[in-house]
Amino acid sequence: MAIYGTGLLAGCLLAGLFIGELLGRLVGIEANIGGVGIAMILLIVSAERMRKAGLLPELTQSGIIFWSAVYIPVIVAMAASQNVWTALSGGPAAIAAGAVAALVCFALVPLVDKIGRDKNGDAPTP
Repeated sequence: MAIYGTGLLAGCLLAGLFIGELLGRLVGIEANIGGVGIAMILLIVSAERMRKAGLLPELTQSGIIFWSAVYIPVIVAMAASQNVWTALSGGPAAIAAGAVAALVCFALVPLVDKIGRDKNGDAPTP
């Protein structure tokens, strides 16, 4: 199966990471500052400009939509794993804060579930 739009995504990611590293060095830290976010913005802007110019075939547009749907959860998972390692190395206060935040989120699930339901408790039909 061919995945269209991968080249555009890869180019935007490389450019975003480069810009993020450059921003980090300009600020005086050795870290990437917003490189993935910059890559997402570049992908959106470049795909839209190419689409308006007629340079983006329909299959490639579908591929970019696919990658956009996959890209965000992967990046969120990567950031979450970094935060876990940072919290574990940060000591008991950071671990306790993370545990309390997770417990509050779990406790709010039933409340959020009720949002959008009708008076009978039925979920809305799409």
